[in-house]
Amino acid sequence: QGNALPQRWAGRTDFVVLEIGFGLGNNFLATWDAWQRDPARCCRLHYVALELHPPTAADLARAHAASTLPTLAHGLRQAWPPLTANLHNLDFEGGAVHLQLAFGDAQTWLPTLRLAADAIYLDGFAPARNPRLWEPRLLKTLGRLAAPGATAATWSVASDVRAALTTAGFEVSLAPGIGGKREITLARFNPRFT
Repeated sequence: QGNALPQRWAGRTDFVVLEIGFGLGNNFLATWDAWQRDPARCCRLHYVALELHPPTAADLARAHAASTLPTLAHGLRQAWPPLTANLHNLDFEGGAVHLQLAFGDAQTWLPTLRLAADAIYLDGFAPARNPRLWEPRLLKTLGRLAAPGATAATWSVASDVRAALTTAGFEVSLAPGIGGKREITLARFNPRFT
């Protein structure tokens, strides 16, 4: 919802999501489910996710045992790649949903990526718990990877995070939170200079 999906991909040929912190894949599964259920969905959903500590297939099986999306969770587990520090390409829905998993440090991966993200899911952990993902230099990279009008969303409302996103060319605002969180940060890429 923080990235106004599924409305923003309606009628598009391609839509690119960049996630910083894949974790157990819950955001990917929710996005894939929304894509499946949307008759106005984009033709191709490209989902690029970075993860420093990828879970094992057994970890995914335990985490997804009570998933509300059991078929999709099973599909992800069946395609789960070896835990090597590479870019892993996984295709679903006959290639219409393409997941690229970059296992390794986001500070290493982000500068090497070449994409135009339409939506950015920022790490769910607070800056105090995972400070390397919130460094201004790293967040500035998002401006290079953002498509015109791209959106970003995060649970973090830290002033340093909002300032770094603003420096990267995003217009930043706070919105009502969900799941017990009072507020979340939303951003739209609209740089003063291109």
